Amino acid sequence: MTTISDTLTPRRLTSAAWALRIQFFVSGALFATWGVHVPTVKAHYGLGEQSLAIAMLASGVGALLALTQAGRVVARFGPRGVAGLTGVLCAAGVSMLIAPSVYLGLVLLLMLFGATASLFDVAINAEATEIEHLAGRPLMSGFHAMFSLGGMVGAGVGSLLPLLGWTPQTHLLVACGTGMVLILGACVAMLKMRTDAGESQPLSLPRGVLALIGTLAALGLIAEGAMYDWSVLFMKQERASDASLSALGYASFSLAMALGRFGGDWVRARVAPVPLMVASGLLAAVGMATALLVPVASAGLLGFALVGLGLSNVVPVLFSAASKVPGVSAAHGIAAVSSLGYLGMMAGPPLIGMIAEHTSLTAGLSCVVFFALFMAASAQRALGGTTRATAPAAAD
Repeated sequence: MTTISDTLTPRRLTSAAWALRIQFFVSGALFATWGVHVPTVKAHYGLGEQSLAIAMLASGVGALLALTQAGRVVARFGPRGVAGLTGVLCAAGVSMLIAPSVYLGLVLLLMLFGATASLFDVAINAEATEIEHLAGRPLMSGFHAMFSLGGMVGAGVGSLLPLLGWTPQTHLLVACGTGMVLILGACVAMLKMRTDAGESQPLSLPRGVLALIGTLAALGLIAEGAMYDWSVLFMKQERASDASLSALGYASFSLAMALGRFGGDWVRARVAPVPLMVASGLLAAVGMATALLVPVASAGLLGFALVGLGLSNVVPVLFSAASKVPGVSAAHGIAAVSSLGYLGMMAGPPLIGMIAEHTSLTAGLSCVVFFALFMAASAQRALGGTTRATAPAAAD
């Protein structure tokens, strides 16, 4: 894809960048709203961990079906059009999570959530890559910081509103309705993009070095997804925390990730991708081990914060690397890796839930430690050969 640049002034680029930051913020807030209400959903439908994991797997199936066509859809209709439609549908799905009274209704809603959220994610990341290229300097971490900030705000609101007497359904409707308004408003300022003839059918699945980068993205996003979907339940179930303190487990993770990403572009401009990835993986592993091995609530909050800080720049580094793979266009690279990475985010939490059903949630979340260590060990092989010149600097 290329930008229709006849009206692309520095001011227009700045406006598009801020619109995209809003989209990332809303995406994070929607995931947080779902994550905060995992215990609510579990209680509403009377589910055990395995049944809940199967329902979560439906979101992974929806994501998988959508991602097989993600590159083609985004190329055909452009990030702006895809983000507007799928973002609204995603928010609508989340708003109705506890509206049905039967388990099948939950499964169908989560399948809709997975499909629309994955397309929304690919669309906004495709535009993020284009804006970073046009600006000629690192911006990806800042965009993803807004996702984390949205997660923090969404979790914080989810923690506060029960104390004010709001019902879960009221929270879902108000939060998702607000998200719809922000998504549609931000779409107006997003860039207009067109498809080049050679990009009419972009890659949806990665190959070669993109497969390894995509695998690391998947592992990193599995770890993120584990925090989104299981951190609240872990604090409540394994650490006997009340609802408000449990929600702070998610908020501590999101706050640390947001802070790491807001400073991430500064770090990426000074630290090479390989050592940054190694340090990130090791810090995430230490944080997760702390949360799992020290049986007090405060250690859980600290551990989740360290996981958030460790993972904060993993996805921005990998997505940027995907756009610089020799012989592959930036648009193809980012679409391929974001597709596989997002699949990991949607499919990983159900896997953890199935492990938890047969052992414990602590055992299920221990996967995050091993995934983080694998990311650190594979950094050189995945990132050592991805180099490409950047565009001249532009105003933002």
